[in-house]
Amino acid sequence: MTDAEVLFETKGNIGLITLNRPGALNSLTHGMCVAIKRQLDDWAKLPSVQAVVVVGAGEKAFCAGGDVVRVAKSYKEGTGEWRDFFHDEYLMNIAIDEFPKPYISLVDGIAMGGGVGVSIPGDFWVATEKTLFAMPETGLGLFPDVGGGWFLPRLPGETGMYLALTGARVKAPDLYALGIASHVIASNQVDEVIGALASAEIEGNDDVRKLLGRFHADPAPAPLVEYYDEIDGIFAGVRVDEILHMLELDETDWCQQTFKMLMTKSPTSLKLTFAQLRRGEVLENFRDNMRMEYRMVNRVMEGHDFFEGVRAILIDKDMKPVWNPAGLDRVSDETIDHYFAPLGDGELDID
Repeated sequence: MTDAEVLFETKGNIGLITLNRPGALNSLTHGMCVAIKRQLDDWAKLPSVQAVVVVGAGEKAFCAGGDVVRVAKSYKEGTGEWRDFFHDEYLMNIAIDEFPKPYISLVDGIAMGGGVGVSIPGDFWVATEKTLFAMPETGLGLFPDVGGGWFLPRLPGETGMYLALTGARVKAPDLYALGIASHVIASNQVDEVIGALASAEIEGNDDVRKLLGRFHADPAPAPLVEYYDEIDGIFAGVRVDEILHMLELDETDWCQQTFKMLMTKSPTSLKLTFAQLRRGEVLENFRDNMRMEYRMVNRVMEGHDFFEGVRAILIDKDMKPVWNPAGLDRVSDETIDHYFAPLGDGELDID
């Protein structure tokens, strides 16, 4: 395998994308985002490519996210790389959402943040027993971007809000129950599925659905199902403060654990994420969501918590971020509204 960060090849009737940074858990770089969008634009026009499949190299990860350490460094050094990264990553997300042929993600391993963004806007999201999903951004001083404002509020009940605020890690049984995973296969079947797709005549999503159905096996019962009622009751709160208050008053182990988890997150990120999902659930299309998230991420970069989260979690790894402001009561509604305000000439440049 070459040293290229992302590989493209045609196999039979499919185009195959391989995220090729296994040593970095296939985390996305700016160059990868640009290359993937360019390749999708080409394959969209090529009749011989009937579908696209994306996989991750190595044994551990599909894609563990974007290279946020590099992003933070760019901003601190005053270069424009951070803005280019988010801009072109979001254009890639849109290209996946609008790709005119079936787009199939074989998510064998860790999928977090940007790894969700390179997969979930597509048509089929296939999990294995090795899949581990999370949107952990509130613990990084960020928010669940790359389309989180679109797909999370469209999950059953308030499960999307729960996943967004807590950053909870979930596996194949819950992913299938929530509808995030369209199918579940065994990890050792990934190559076989690629081969079957490559040799199949694919005229549309129905053909892919039937083929994947031949490999699908229902997973074990989903652990989170037991708490759906609590999630729907508590996370429907009209403010983050209310959600935390309800969790704190409930003495059950699950509520107390969830409360303690949320108390470790950036207060600004919690309020921002809550507003993102409530706004996202009424948007008309994915493009509008990505415009919103681009405004948000530009404002996040002007603040404190993202850089502190990256330092504490990914650089120093002391796991002790010092958030500023330190409490929800110090994050005003006016502050949150500013994140959604237009950028003037700096909006996301969608063709």
